[in-house]
Amino acid sequence: MVNSVFAAVLSSAMLTIFLLLPDKLANRHCSRLRTVVGGMAFLHALISIAGFVAQVFRGGVWSNHDSLPAAQSILDGCFLYDQLSSLMLVLVSAVGWVICRFSVRYLDGDEMQGRYFRWIAVTLGAVSLVVLSGNLLVFLLCWMLTSLGIHRLLLLYTDRPAAQRAAWAKFTISRIGDVALFMAVCIYYSAYQTLNLQLLFSHVSDAASPAPMEIQLAGFLLVLGAITKSAQIPFHSWMPLTMETPTPVSALMHAGIVNAGGYLVIRTSPLIAISPSASLLLLAVGGFTAAIAAVIMLTQTSVKKKLAYSTIAQMGFMLLQCGLGAYSIAMLHILAHSIYKAHAFLSSGSVLAQASRIEGRSGENAQSVSIWGFLLNAVLVGALLWLGMTVLSVNGDTKTGALLLTTILSLGLAHWLSTAQATANRSMLIRAWSVAGCLCLVYIFAFQAIDVWLSSVIAPVITTNTALYLSGIVFAAFLAVSILQLRLQQLAKVGWFQRLYIHASNGFYLESVLRRWMGNLLRT
Repeated sequence: MVNSVFAAVLSSAMLTIFLLLPDKLANRHCSRLRTVVGGMAFLHALISIAGFVAQVFRGGVWSNHDSLPAAQSILDGCFLYDQLSSLMLVLVSAVGWVICRFSVRYLDGDEMQGRYFRWIAVTLGAVSLVVLSGNLLVFLLCWMLTSLGIHRLLLLYTDRPAAQRAAWAKFTISRIGDVALFMAVCIYYSAYQTLNLQLLFSHVSDAASPAPMEIQLAGFLLVLGAITKSAQIPFHSWMPLTMETPTPVSALMHAGIVNAGGYLVIRTSPLIAISPSASLLLLAVGGFTAAIAAVIMLTQTSVKKKLAYSTIAQMGFMLLQCGLGAYSIAMLHILAHSIYKAHAFLSSGSVLAQASRIEGRSGENAQSVSIWGFLLNAVLVGALLWLGMTVLSVNGDTKTGALLLTTILSLGLAHWLSTAQATANRSMLIRAWSVAGCLCLVYIFAFQAIDVWLSSVIAPVITTNTALYLSGIVFAAFLAVSILQLRLQQLAKVGWFQRLYIHASNGFYLESVLRRWMGNLLRT
């Protein structure tokens, strides 16, 4: 286990070595560089997968072992390889390798491709080190290196004003998160004289309840840092502006970088769970962002901008789950969303061809989607999900996040099934229900597996009446958005809807408000 961890840390660090390579030299030897970076990314993915498989079969957590050799004891206390980090590292490394492979053809002949592969390597290595960090100071330093890497990728084409605008908006907002994390680091070190995560978890678990105010404040600051990284309202304005970057960069941001905020919350969940104000902030910001961003997404005409607001909404929903204490559900959400969003961005160039094929299969007998049919499908899917959860003894009463995610998943599948039903194509409807049933089974098994896998490294779920009420409010909001999506064409000529549509298509002017508040800091 120690050897596999050492290899994972080494392969991650080797990717960051390209930080020392000048851009001019990288562009001059771009063909050779992209081969080296692609090979290192592939090796990094293999090492991550091998380490995860070894941990599945042998179990255990690597950190703070007195028997480590002298060369490896240097890493002791700086890095933590457990169930959470090993799982997340597989996701990061696999998505990173796929993006590197895609980029070879996408940027072939581009004069900036050497510089691109240099910073892709640095960013991938930095994100991997964030995942492996077992010390808050190491986490902060790698977190800042990640911001540097994505900043240089956003500025790949320096002659594009929109790219500069997005990069500097992201840079400014990221510094707010850095300050919040630095303040949290200072508070924890002042209170416990250590920044080792496992020691901190032990200290807070042994402390009297309620936790001291400064410890609760530190948890609040951790959440604030996560919110800035996850592009939550009002720190979201940079995300829709990143359309001037190459598509693989967008895929990396939406499938990897933006997840760092959620990973921070899950990684430090024992520290955040003892701070009621931190959990309340997650609930409020995550729920509000998920609802507002979902509405804005429906009005966007640009494919990449629609995907950007989709990511913002998904990250809001994921942080909401963390606020409810459902950290294992949030981790499942990160995994599923990352894989889906990476595929969505990398295939965005063929969206017109996909739409044409779907339209061709729908036939001329397509009907309007019935709201009552949609609700009936939602009830049927929900019943199917709860039947599966009952068989596997998953108690939704003690797992509020599971209850909420199940109901939201029912709405999503019901919308898809209702659309298939409206095509009046029986074979398509049969396939849709078959796929929906398979997705329900995959979801239930995946949730149960991740819940068991992470049970020893995350804070336990604490269900309260407040959490149940908030879950009901969020469900009602998503139900309203789903019905609104079904009635877009019918409402197109209604006055109040036209006004709402215009405001939503402009993001409810939140970006303008943020620019007015922050002024020249955003360099726009």
